[in-house]
Amino acid sequence: MDPLAIATEATRSLQGMSTELTARVPHLLEAMQSVGTGLELHSTLDRIAETAAELADARYAAIGVIDSTGEGLADFITYGVTQEQRERIGALPDGHRGLLGALIHQPAPVMLADLSSDPRSAGFPPHHPPMRSFLGVPIRVEGEIFGNLYLTEKRGGGEFSIADLNMVKILATEAGIAIGNARVHDEGRQRMRWIDGSVAVTTALLSGSDAEDALAVVAEQARRLADSAAGIVLLPDDEGGLEMVAVSAEDPAGLLGTVIPPHSPVVGQLLAGEPVFIDDSATDPRMITAVAPRFGPSMLLPLKSGDRVLGTLATPRRRGARKYTAAERRLAAQFAAQAALALVLAEAQRDRERLAVYEDRDRIARDLHDLVIQRLFATGLLLESAQRKAAEPDVHEKVGQAVDELDVTIQEIRTAIFALQQEPTEAPAGLRTRVLRETGTAAVPLGFHPSVNFIGPVDAKVGERTGKNLIAALREALSNAFRHAQATRIDIVVDVTVKLPDGREAVRLTVADDGTGIPEGGRRSGLRNLAKRAESLGGSSSYGPGIGTDGGGTRVVWEAPL
Repeated sequence: MDPLAIATEATRSLQGMSTELTARVPHLLEAMQSVGTGLELHSTLDRIAETAAELADARYAAIGVIDSTGEGLADFITYGVTQEQRERIGALPDGHRGLLGALIHQPAPVMLADLSSDPRSAGFPPHHPPMRSFLGVPIRVEGEIFGNLYLTEKRGGGEFSIADLNMVKILATEAGIAIGNARVHDEGRQRMRWIDGSVAVTTALLSGSDAEDALAVVAEQARRLADSAAGIVLLPDDEGGLEMVAVSAEDPAGLLGTVIPPHSPVVGQLLAGEPVFIDDSATDPRMITAVAPRFGPSMLLPLKSGDRVLGTLATPRRRGARKYTAAERRLAAQFAAQAALALVLAEAQRDRERLAVYEDRDRIARDLHDLVIQRLFATGLLLESAQRKAAEPDVHEKVGQAVDELDVTIQEIRTAIFALQQEPTEAPAGLRTRVLRETGTAAVPLGFHPSVNFIGPVDAKVGERTGKNLIAALREALSNAFRHAQATRIDIVVDVTVKLPDGREAVRLTVADDGTGIPEGGRRSGLRNLAKRAESLGGSSSYGPGIGTDGGGTRVVWEAPL
């Protein structure tokens, strides 16, 4: 062909593209203005995808957000794909292969007339809508690759033009600015939420709650802040592993009491004070517990204060959920450190309170021994002297009965003195003894001894895990009675002759008092904790009227399989 003719044809082609681009400038400016509004990151990404599709007249659009490693996709936002289609397709692209993976490692504009003809294409999964034409441009935020904007299936069955490519490149530049602003705003808002959560944890832990409540508060706050499926606190066990001792989850069944064994690859790292981040708990070989397949991305954060590692905070998300961002990991690690410090302070506060209780018990024991028993002895001697001088047989007999009663009373007081002076660790570890120890400890702040009744072979039938949770439930119920009920009588029954509706044998703990009952709209977090413990074992917990006059007070019934 004549070189002059070639030059003339090229000039006409460029003029045509320039005219097309000029004609679409108002639309482009309007699109850029739409993209630049809003500060919420995900809504900004949705708006960018929709705007790009409309601008280039594409049926489908997507934005692949590159993960922190730069090797795959952390998020994939789509436009034009219905919810039904997404469910049929299944898992979203991860960016580790195919054309999308190639664009991560070679971030440059790509325009294809037919996707299937490109050697980098890996094809589509079953039920994926047909896509032929393709246009992809990288999105840069502050000079770094944030992700890629993809457009497919030009309407009318045609191909994307150079004008489409240029407009989308301009839009991607504007999108980078909008994403940067949204990301700064999003991180600032997240930071405030985590700070508020840390304050709430510290306030709750220092308000006088016991150790069980303290760990439950940490788990609940972590789950809310991390937007995770569960918040779990794990503490070191006797074998060197980590046991789940506090769980906040929609479905806590099977979690409480689960142990990560000491040979797990993550245990040594966590006990050394190093965090562990998991992209998918269900497939990661380091996650070897039976509950791991239930979850996806997870953070395992050491609860570390100074050089001391108290335990671990885990926040697993559901399978298929988005991975944790670098900002979320950093904020969660700061929250864990703050929670660990609050736990240490709360532990020190409880130690001071315990010391005060022990000192008070010692004082009571001394007073009983030095004053009460001596007076009872003196009274007994006076009665014996009067008995010898009594002329009437009936009087003589009744005085003798009074002396016998005094002897019994002295023996009971000596038993109480021994119990007050005994350290909790000196008692045997049977469930019956642990129940009596808890009620004996509660008697000091209550001002009276709760009555305790055992039905069936308690020590022989109740397993260790169920027994540990029963003691925690008893402690919670007694604490509620002391702090809120103003009770003057508490009846406790531990019954191992119970059968659940499905036929399984169970233990039932009943704690009934004659206090003020639960006020309308009153705080029920303690009762929720009891229910969660029971449900995690396959049991249940309920409450109702107590043993006060006219049905006053509160009755808590806690059941769990043996």
